[in-house]
Amino acid sequence: MFIRRGREADLPQVLALIQELAEYEKAPQEVTNTLADMQRDGFGPEPIFGFFVALEVPEGPIVGIALYYTAYSTWKGRMLFLEDLVVTEAMRGTGLGRRLFEAVVAEARHSGAHRLRWQVLEWNEPAIGFYQKLGATLDPEWHNGTLTAAQIQQFPCDPAVEVAVREAG
Repeated sequence: MFIRRGREADLPQVLALIQELAEYEKAPQEVTNTLADMQRDGFGPEPIFGFFVALEVPEGPIVGIALYYTAYSTWKGRMLFLEDLVVTEAMRGTGLGRRLFEAVVAEARHSGAHRLRWQVLEWNEPAIGFYQKLGATLDPEWHNGTLTAAQIQQFPCDPAVEVAVREAG
């Protein structure tokens, strides 16, 4: 098994794994990300995410991904957020997930992150067991807040705030 940093040419396979994850999580309709979005956001002038891929053989098909981005904690400073760790169903239980997780931990260490965070669905017992086996802390106290794209567009903001944001950008 091989782990390497993701490349732009990997994105079609990465998006397919993201869609596979959405199917597993019973939410395939929620994937609105596109290949063009991922190319811009991962390899454009201001990349906002990175990823690692797992392969059974060098230059073979991608059988797992770990996608992460840098975030900031007001209490801790720089942190990495592991957005998704996906291993194809056929490769689960082979140690590949752990190797991908190790790559993200090494990236966090290398980048000077003070924290590595991720989320796991409360019903995803295999994933919960995986993270617990790694010694991770799963925090039951925090709830996740979300605004959808439609909610962002409809959210009432003070016009003066809108102007200040546009002028600062």
